[in-house]
Amino acid sequence: MFYIACDTCMAQPSAIIHGMTEPFSIDRMLSLPRLSALRLSPDGQRLVVAVGGVAPDGKKMSTALWQVDPSGGVPARRLTRSTAGEGAGTAFLGDGSLLFTSSRPDPDAKPGKDGKPPHALWLLPADGGEPRLLLAPEGGVSGVAAARDARVLAIGASLFRSAGDLAEDARRGQARKDSGVDALLFDDYPIRHWDHYLGPRVEHVLSAAIPDGDGPIQDLRNFDADAAGITFEDGGFDISADGSFIVAVRRVFNGVPETFDDLVRYDTATGDARQLTPRNASYAGPAISPDGSHVAAVRWSWSSPQDAEQAALVLINLATGDIQTLADDVDRRPEHLTWGPDASVLYFTADDEGHHSAYRVDLASGAVTRLTASGCVTDLCPAPDGATVYALRATVSNPARIVSFNAHQADQTPVELGQSIGERGIAVASRVERIGITAADGTRVGAWLVLPETASPASPAPLVVFVHGGPLGSWNGWHWRWNPHILASRGFAVVMPDPALSTGYGQHMLDRGWGQWGGTPYTDLMSMTDAVVARPDIDGTRTALMGGSYGGYMANWVAGQTNRFRAIVTHASLWELVGFHGTTDHGPSWELEMGDPYVDEGGYRRYSPRENLAAMAAAKTPMLVIHGELDHRVPISEALILWTDMRRLGIPGKFLYFPDENHWILKPQNARLWYGTVLSFLDEHLAGKPFERDPLL
Repeated sequence: MFYIACDTCMAQPSAIIHGMTEPFSIDRMLSLPRLSALRLSPDGQRLVVAVGGVAPDGKKMSTALWQVDPSGGVPARRLTRSTAGEGAGTAFLGDGSLLFTSSRPDPDAKPGKDGKPPHALWLLPADGGEPRLLLAPEGGVSGVAAARDARVLAIGASLFRSAGDLAEDARRGQARKDSGVDALLFDDYPIRHWDHYLGPRVEHVLSAAIPDGDGPIQDLRNFDADAAGITFEDGGFDISADGSFIVAVRRVFNGVPETFDDLVRYDTATGDARQLTPRNASYAGPAISPDGSHVAAVRWSWSSPQDAEQAALVLINLATGDIQTLADDVDRRPEHLTWGPDASVLYFTADDEGHHSAYRVDLASGAVTRLTASGCVTDLCPAPDGATVYALRATVSNPARIVSFNAHQADQTPVELGQSIGERGIAVASRVERIGITAADGTRVGAWLVLPETASPASPAPLVVFVHGGPLGSWNGWHWRWNPHILASRGFAVVMPDPALSTGYGQHMLDRGWGQWGGTPYTDLMSMTDAVVARPDIDGTRTALMGGSYGGYMANWVAGQTNRFRAIVTHASLWELVGFHGTTDHGPSWELEMGDPYVDEGGYRRYSPRENLAAMAAAKTPMLVIHGELDHRVPISEALILWTDMRRLGIPGKFLYFPDENHWILKPQNARLWYGTVLSFLDEHLAGKPFERDPLL
């Protein structure tokens, strides 16, 4: 069965701005503002948003902070301007002052100081003026949370484990610089995370009071300063409205393969710590209620090769320790927990049938309301009166814009704010459709289909299949790194399926693909491809497949399963799963799905793409391999083994290597090379054009 739905999701010609007709290119995309980190002032009168774009030197992305009028009556204005740009970590104090992070230089620093300025914490007064430096640990500030009713902060910062204060941390850092030593010594596992080593500094959570004068923060409390095997990496933290305590996710490495993500309450006056959660699950994203009585969080069950992980929204009573599960009848994975103006309402977002929706939970009744029915809605900012929620909303056709919606009404389409950032609509002529199939087991599998404006039965378009990463993920909004409209402007149709293991379709969608990466997810993808190529506006004889991370894994798997595709693009991809366990940044976590390889490698070999070398050699599908040297999640060794195997077996292809990128291609000049090489590779194999190597390569 094949269905087409959601006419409201289509990019209509009326969405083309200024009569623009030129192709939607990488340069056009790079010129668009990238909105993130929306915040609402305590009085509800100002919205602040981080706006990213290409820096003046063209060699990096840079972010500035802008102020937007929630009523839409006053034009947006830029608040910060610096060569270094600002970070997305922002928070309002109760008086309306704005905290933000930046690597801008300290104007009061002594001349001749070595090195670049650290990513420091700054304060911008509510009435404007020059921001002042509050805190500048040499390892940088990673995030901040501010008490609503006190001048007390929770700060994420990278410090040497045993450094009692910033002065000691700086002395130890300077000693390493003076000696020219970059070596690291480890006695535990893991030692890496995504794109950096866990040393010599690690993430800490600090508390601090902001002085009344104009000086920097002087007094810090460093929680767990001397505890080995502990870091506050990624989990999040929050501070109570009165500033008296912090709740943070404390990651405890307890040997291989055990890692615990505990919720811990820290008293900001005494430093006393109290663990809030039993070690029968992992926790993330704590949010303290406005009255300080409860903390909400996401609980992740520990999985096994037989049982997929499950996510739940929980509420912890800080007086009794009782843990209550909320919204347990909503079969979704909650994210980004946000309290309303009082302790009666909690909001969250979740992937939802090809969208990312906002939900409201009324604590008294337990009732859950889905507030938005379409688009990717994030960064929820409830107004102080409890009537309105501001947010960022993107779609497959449009990057994020600031919107508002009613805090009570179900299944709304949010309204864009006037006088906001960026353009209304976007210059894409692509047609976007929501499509789907019914798999052999009766499961509905959804996808987005992006069509060039020229696609028709008289002129069918070649097809490119995009496979998302994760694999626990979903195509549900605008994508900067995998943008289908750039391909559509070149004449390619793009289908973006959500196969088994995709989120937003209930626990069943995870269960049916758990532990069998090349099983049901692969058959779902092939069934979706079969359905799309049967359309009269698609040329089924000219198809390609591409993906990154897990999508790259699937691209490699497909290369050894079928010869139906003319070309395959594999980015940051997994190739040899047995060795991958030992080279990725946290191999033991894979044991929760694939099993213990020291006991049985079967779970790894069964779905390792390298096990299909003979079939891959017979198919000889041309492959473009792309990888970054700094990728620790999928190390460069995976690409090197794959490339060696391809050359040994005579499989045609190319290898695009980035020595200065990690799991993602982030620098604008590298993004241009990425898209340009991918498009030229697709042109060669789907359009019969000669491959054009960029002159810079």
